[in-house]
Amino acid sequence: MNSARWRTGCLRILAWGLGVFISLVPVSMPRADAGTFVGATESELAEAQRHYGEFARRRLAAWNQLLDETPGVEERERLALINAFFNQLRFTSDIEQWGKPDYWATPTEFLLENGGDCEDFALAKYFTLTAVGVPIDRLRLTYVHAVDLDQAHMVVTYYTAPDAEPLVLDNLVPEILPASRRTDLVPVYSFNGDGLWLAKQRGLGQRVSGAERISRWRDLTQRMDPQAAGPR
Repeated sequence: MNSARWRTGCLRILAWGLGVFISLVPVSMPRADAGTFVGATESELAEAQRHYGEFARRRLAAWNQLLDETPGVEERERLALINAFFNQLRFTSDIEQWGKPDYWATPTEFLLENGGDCEDFALAKYFTLTAVGVPIDRLRLTYVHAVDLDQAHMVVTYYTAPDAEPLVLDNLVPEILPASRRTDLVPVYSFNGDGLWLAKQRGLGQRVSGAERISRWRDLTQRMDPQAAGPR
């Protein structure tokens, strides 16, 4: 990705990103640690069968199998398997799916409904990747400006090292590519369970806040609280 274009794009939409950030209210939240919150319980599998049908139960069961088997493969292959798994689901808007203008679905909700928007794709991939052992400090949920769509979009970015160029896991383009080849995306900011950064082409960017400022993140992780889950 051309560095001059990247800087220009960031400046062009930085006000949008900062506007979102400044409007967020600090709250207390649990950290989303690796291996936490993820996987369908036996009761969820039974509920899926009763209320959503056999195919929904199969999607959850396939997710459980992915969680069980993927930790044994090389890390880059884990990225590819999880990216491809969730990219099978259909894209739909929050209004169509949930009747709300903006809703962050849990991975279980996403699989039960067999669809969601870009945030649901990214969040499901992120939590599944951390659950299969990809270190949290290598992963970011990154808001970008999708140039061709002219709208905000969320992807997962993966860093082999703090100063490395990230790889992009996306539902728009199924192939995992380095950021320099995603000229259709301009980064705004990124976050994970440890913090929030203004994005840049290489490295993790400038840290500007704790992730507790993301109110939807708090709501999502509370709904994924393992204390509410039964045995797998």
